[in-house]
Amino acid sequence: MGETLAVHFPGGKRVDVQIREFSIPTDQSPKAGGEGSAPEPFDLFLASLAACAGIYALNFCQARQLSTEGLKLWMDWKRDPKRPLKAQVCYRLQLPKDFPEKYRGSLCKAIEHCTVKKMIQNAPEFSIRIED
Repeated sequence: MGETLAVHFPGGKRVDVQIREFSIPTDQSPKAGGEGSAPEPFDLFLASLAACAGIYALNFCQARQLSTEGLKLWMDWKRDPKRPLKAQVCYRLQLPKDFPEKYRGSLCKAIEHCTVKKMIQNAPEFSIRIED
């Protein structure tokens, strides 16, 4: 299964990505020469990790007809100051009131199946070529 994303350069430090029928804007912060009009690309990377964990948590609850009222998820991202490309990710869950004790561990295991996380753990191969 393949996917082609088109990248557009609308001006300034903006870089927009077209994926299927969706356009995703990005910009750089003012300190990086942009206008800060949209998230930076790295912000979208972090958001994709958090959203992926969230959809796995949501799917787990919905499949068991468990209430998601009060379900909250936070993702903490911490870089290693000595090795900037090394980081720690911690997902923190707030469970709905009366969430069944028997599902706590299973919910955490479900989040472990996040496809974005698994893709990072099994890094894709990258190549660059010039199109004529």
